[in-house]
Order: sequence, then structure tokens, then C-alpha cells
Amino acid sequence: MALGRAGPALALPLLLPRRPAGSGTAAAGSPQPLGAVVRIPWALRLRLQRGVQRRRRGQGEAAAPRPGKLLLRSRRPELSQPRWQTVGRWEQPPLVSAGWKHRKAYGDYFQLEPSQEAAPALQAPPAEAGQGPTFAELGLQPALLAGLERLSIGRPTAVQRLAIPALRRGRSALCAAETGSGKTLLAAQVGAVLRAPPPGPAVLLGTPGALREALRRRFLALERLRWMVLDEADSLMDESFTELLEEILAHAMQVVVVGATFPVGLSETLAKFTDVGRFVTLGTQSLHCLPPHVQQKFVRLKGQDKLPELLQLLKERPSSGGAVLIFCNSASTVNWLSYIMDDHKIKHLRLQGQMSAAARAGIFASFQKDDVSVLVCTDLASRGLDTSNVQLVVNYDFPDTLQDYLHRAGRVGRVGSKARGAVVSFVTHRWDVDLVRKIETVCLYETQLCCISLLPTIS
Repeated sequence: MALGRAGPALALPLLLPRRPAGSGTAAAGSPQPLGAVVRIPWALRLRLQRGVQRRRRGQGEAAAPRPGKLLLRSRRPELSQPRWQTVGRWEQPPLVSAGWKHRKAYGDYFQLEPSQEAAPALQAPPAEAGQGPTFAELGLQPALLAGLERLSIGRPTAVQRLAIPALRRGRSALCAAETGSGKTLLAAQVGAVLRAPPPGPAVLLGTPGALREALRRRFLALERLRWMVLDEADSLMDESFTELLEEILAHAMQVVVVGATFPVGLSETLAKFTDVGRFVTLGTQSLHCLPPHVQQKFVRLKGQDKLPELLQLLKERPSSGGAVLIFCNSASTVNWLSYIMDDHKIKHLRLQGQMSAAARAGIFASFQKDDVSVLVCTDLASRGLDTSNVQLVVNYDFPDTLQDYLHRAGRVGRVGSKARGAVVSFVTHRWDVDLVRKIETVCLYETQLCCISLLPTIS
């Protein structure tokens, strides 16, 4: 077969893109030789160089710590906020916890420093009121005054100055104040009176379940009921107690609703049981606020790092450091953590709702006597118990709600405590970060916690 003669070959020139001035080695003054192999695209190289320059600028802007006492102390000094610096209503301050949902945030922390020395409940009344009224001037009976004197209780707290005059006038009241402010401070004196009851009205203390059973078996009659006090109202205003509350409140002449946090829609709930028009609202200025006299630390951790962090915290704590409360969200976690602490020879007690009432009472009595200084517990120990000996609260499991955080943090720095105390919270889950951001924002704005009802407008 004959082949035809090939035609002229085509020459295709290879055109390389012009290298931008000031990039690569050209920036160093040595031009690339012709025919050099381009191993990194120029656009990518420029992007990498800009990233390096931004990081260098950021390192150069890491300013020295700002002068003055701090309101918020961060592991990153540039995010610490001094106490004198205020945040405007429409400003968006940078949050330490803003990036805590990222995996690189593990190990980060921030700490809310105390902004005042004493608990808000112990602050003096306004200057125009002098030293404020005494218990005698508030009109308490001589038997109560003698008991208060034996307990070395000299002057009423802020919530007591508000509540006692209104209650003596026979008014029904919604009484709300921060935890540890003296709402149930007179319980010991009430117990002393009950041990030797004088002739006259009787006082009955009970839980909703026990009251329901007593009424069902006709051990108790409500015809002569005059006063009704609901302590820890946010727990008692539950749908499971609706029928019982309606029956009891229908007979009570004077009703007092007491709590450190009030649930949203409290006035609507009360309207189902009684006439809300007869209530007067009594609340302190620190209601639903973070305790300003307690140091609070938040640590971002992996789940497997919580136990080593807790053990190190307990072993480094001095023996004279006061009692410790360790909160868990479930009874199973309390039991598991107790076994681990047994293995590490850490003397402790555990308290959770699956125990009998008698066992719980004995355990907490031993804890109050300082026989054992560490108590592992659920939220069962966050309300209604005298924990003036506690100086450290550890949230091993971060609480589910802001109300639960306030009640746990309120176990330290109470009226009668020898020290202000501290709270350490382990933040492990992504949903925990959302609550931490709210707490940090409230600290910077110095306002009340959101998602908690303010006092209902009842007068």
C-alpha cells in the first residue's frame, strides 16, 4: 500500500500565565527562569500568604491584660473583661464560649469573678433607712425573738424586711428572693416551737404526696385551715399536684408562695386555684441574677476528661477547704461516680431519689455535721436544704435549665456561710454550650437571667 506524503507539522506555542508582581520568589527579587515548573497554583499561593499575614497580625494584636479588677477572666487574655467596662444595650460583646461547639475548643475556660464581698441578702438597707428595722420592730412574738437571739441572728435580711410586715397584715403574697437569702431561715425556730406546741393553732409540715395520702385516709381535715405556705413554688406548681392544690387553697385564708425562681405563667397557674387579686408581690433586686459574690468557672471538656478533672480537683483541694457538693443529672451517674471515688479512696456520701426518705435524712445529717465533706448528689440536694457548710459546688453534669443552675450555684455563699464559695461547671455537650452562652451574656450585661419569669404583676 502506498502512503501519501505528510503535510507540514503544526506548531502550538505553550503560553504560561504571567506571574503577578510581588509574589513567590519574585518578591525576593529573583525572577523565575523560563520553563520553570509551577507546582502550586498562584491563586492558592496568594491565599496561603494572606492567611499567614492575618495570623501574624493577630499575634501582634494580643494586647496586654486590661488594668483593673476583672469581671470575667478568660484563658485568652484578649477576651477578659474588666469590671469597669460596661456593655451597651445594643452592643454584641465577643463571647469566650462563642466557638465552644467546635472540637478545638476543648480545654478552654472562663471564670466569673466576684463583684461584691457579701451576699446580696446581707447588704445594708438604703442610707435613708438607717440600719433598718430589727426583728422586734417588725412585731415578732417574744418566743420567736428569744429563739433568734439564741441562734445569734441579729437583723433581718432584705427579703425578711419585705415579707414580715406584709404577712403580719394578713396579705397573701408571692415572695421571691435569691437562694440563701433567709426565706426559710426561721425553720429551726419553727421546729423548736413545734416540739413544745402551745395551746392554739397547729402547724403541719409535709410534702404534696404525704398530704394527699393524709387527706385520702381522712387523717387530716381542712375546715380550720387558715394559713398555707408553698415553698419552692416552681416545683410545686406542677400538673401532678393540680387537684391537691385546688382543694387546699380553697380553704386557706392566707396563702404565701415562696421561691428563688418563679416559672413562666405563674399567675395564670395560680388563677386556676385561687383569686390572684388578693396577692401582693414581694421580690428582691437580686432575684433571678447570678450570685455576684460567688466565683463561677466554666470548663469545656470532652466527656472522657471529666472524671480525671474531678479527681484532680478533689485531691488538690486542702483539707480545710470546706464541704463539696458534686451534682449529677441522674441517679445512675451518682452511683457510678461513687464507685469510682471508692476506688480512689476518696471518702464521700451519695444522695439520690431512689433511696428511702429515712436513708436520705441520715445521709444529709452526717454531711451537715462534717462527718464526711464530699456529697455526690442529684438535684434533690439543690433545694430546701441548709448547706451553709458548703464552699465548693461542682457541676459534673451541666444542669438542664437556667433555673437548675441558679439553685445549684445557690448552695454556696448562703446566709450564715463562713466563705463565699465557688462553682465549677464541666461543659461537655453541644446543648450545654447554649446555656453557657446565656449565662456569659447575662454576666456581661449584668442583667437578670432570661427564660425565667419575672414576678407576676399582681397587686
